[in-house]
Amino acid sequence: MAVFRSRTATAGEAKVAGERSLLLGIGTSAIGIGMYVPFSLVFFHHVTGLSLTLVGLVMTVTGLAGLAFMPLAGSAVDRFGAKNVSLVLYGIRALGFALYPLASSLPAFAAVSLVTALADRSFGVVQQSLIGEVARGAARDRLQASTRALQNAGMGAGALLVSGVLALWGTGGFTYTAWGNSLAFALAGLLVSRVRTLRDAAAGSAGRAAAGYRMVLRDRPFLGLTAANFLAALGYSALSVLFPLYLSTWLAAPDSLTGAAFTVNTVLCAGTGVLIAGRVRRSGARRTRSAALGALLFAAAFVGQIVLGTLRPGQTVTLVALLVIVVVYTVGELVHSPSGGALSVSAAPEAVRGRYLATYQLSYSLASALAPSLFTALIAVDGRLPWAVLTVAALGAALALVRLERHLPAEAVHAEPRVAAGGGPAPARRPAAVAA
Repeated sequence: MAVFRSRTATAGEAKVAGERSLLLGIGTSAIGIGMYVPFSLVFFHHVTGLSLTLVGLVMTVTGLAGLAFMPLAGSAVDRFGAKNVSLVLYGIRALGFALYPLASSLPAFAAVSLVTALADRSFGVVQQSLIGEVARGAARDRLQASTRALQNAGMGAGALLVSGVLALWGTGGFTYTAWGNSLAFALAGLLVSRVRTLRDAAAGSAGRAAAGYRMVLRDRPFLGLTAANFLAALGYSALSVLFPLYLSTWLAAPDSLTGAAFTVNTVLCAGTGVLIAGRVRRSGARRTRSAALGALLFAAAFVGQIVLGTLRPGQTVTLVALLVIVVVYTVGELVHSPSGGALSVSAAPEAVRGRYLATYQLSYSLASALAPSLFTALIAVDGRLPWAVLTVAALGAALALVRLERHLPAEAVHAEPRVAAGGGPAPARRPAAVAA
């Protein structure tokens, strides 16, 4: 049996061509997202003049339609390349937000919202695929971490910006915000257009056309990876969906703690995300194991909520305990996200990466869609029960990631290429279903 040693991380750490433009584009688009996501219902109500009920109904229907569109986006990436598709999506989002102030009737709003929702829902698939097109090895992990940090910082800046606009112009400022979003997405598209991919994404279209979603469905290790991510993704919904409900109903804590928790999470993600991911990357840990560590930190935070919900101490102790729990949860997020993202990108065969990542991203979408009904049903029984379910899910994700390690491609598990002790490259390993 051959003995392997890791190469130094210097080669994989090299910056990719156009990396600065890519990250600036992601940060700019995140500012646009932050300008409307925290106020989405109110935002579209004031921009279009339609009732909140109609706006909510349209957003629900178009959001579900966006989920159904994701597999088509994956096919488009495989045929035309992630960079080209991302530029189209940036253009659609820019046009959509420019038109929102003019969409004062229900049919017009529904049409604009549908097209924009299709672009929004599919963008995560395309962005992940783009990282796979522009980077190799450990550079993918670094871009994953940088992307997440910039998204958090940009969304926070966007929320502050729109707050200032509303303070100056009142609710009429939502119209200016819509146009600001349009400008942000247009500028992001221009910046990303300067990025150079490592290959001509359209060159292999003939070979890609023969492969489809059947190839994904035959790849059991990748489907296992997607299922493991679904379990972890339930935890990502905890802070935004379960945490506020848990505070108000079970702990009877002030609602202001929710804002404090979000602030701590956002600041840590934006300020320390790249540092933590870099430390994990330089440790040489396998992506499966670092992602599993992130899931274990999730589980530790959820157990902390169970203990807190059982003891129910005084307000001061509750505040300190909640902040500690949020810090542990956030560190888990920062450890899991870059490794899990790079693992999925690298485990996907290049020719059908779009389809693979569309399947993988559905795990996030399904988790976020299921979380509200699941959490509200469980918390109605006992406030600690949803945290217990999330603990089991996180532990299951960690166990699955470790068990899948030997079935996934070596280039996916290891951020850096491995070489044999004699100096030769380690043999590539594809799952049996795909190799066939």
